[in-house]
Amino acid sequence: VKVKIPFGNKYLDAIFSVPEKESTYGVVLTHGAGGDMNFPHLVSLAAYFASRGVLCLRFTCKGLNIAYRTKAFKTVVEYLKLSDDYKLSGIFLAGRSMGSRAAASLIHQISQEDDDDGFIQGLVCLSYPLHRPKLQSKLRDEDLLFIRCPVLFVSGSADEMCEKQLLEGVASKMKAPKKIYWIDKANHGMAVKGRTTDDVMEEINAQVFSWLRETIQWEHK
Repeated sequence: VKVKIPFGNKYLDAIFSVPEKESTYGVVLTHGAGGDMNFPHLVSLAAYFASRGVLCLRFTCKGLNIAYRTKAFKTVVEYLKLSDDYKLSGIFLAGRSMGSRAAASLIHQISQEDDDDGFIQGLVCLSYPLHRPKLQSKLRDEDLLFIRCPVLFVSGSADEMCEKQLLEGVASKMKAPKKIYWIDKANHGMAVKGRTTDDVMEEINAQVFSWLRETIQWEHK
């Protein structure tokens, strides 16, 4: 289901992947610095969620400014929260690369506000860009350290923007319950020599979904 979400004097293009049965949980998903919501990894993940009963709303926001992207993410979350068509008890924010930075920034922002109602249940970071290539001294970890909700990182062990030891170091300082899933030999774009994109995506989708399910059960214990 295609929708246009009002954002300032513009609109954000978005697509709902709707499960057959009514969904209790949803995932809001966005792309990295390049591409848009039709990036193959996002399309694949959204279809995987919907086929397993989780509503997925993915959207395009082209800005390269992190504050602008965060604002767009917030607008989409509020749109979903107020939607009459889908009554959800909670959502997860998910993003690829820069999209995951925007999601982390939004969760940090909301956690500082008095009206944090726990609607956001967790965060999925696909290829989180922890640093620029070859610039490991400047870490983009400021939001991650303040987040309290569960976080899943899915990163390639050969990601040139997320060195393994550095991410593990940041994770050890985080207050939130977190898990890192490494895709062996994958780069920032999740490409692995000798494996097809579909094969890698299948592995990622299954991991993200099983973490989502565990997190939801953990919330309801």
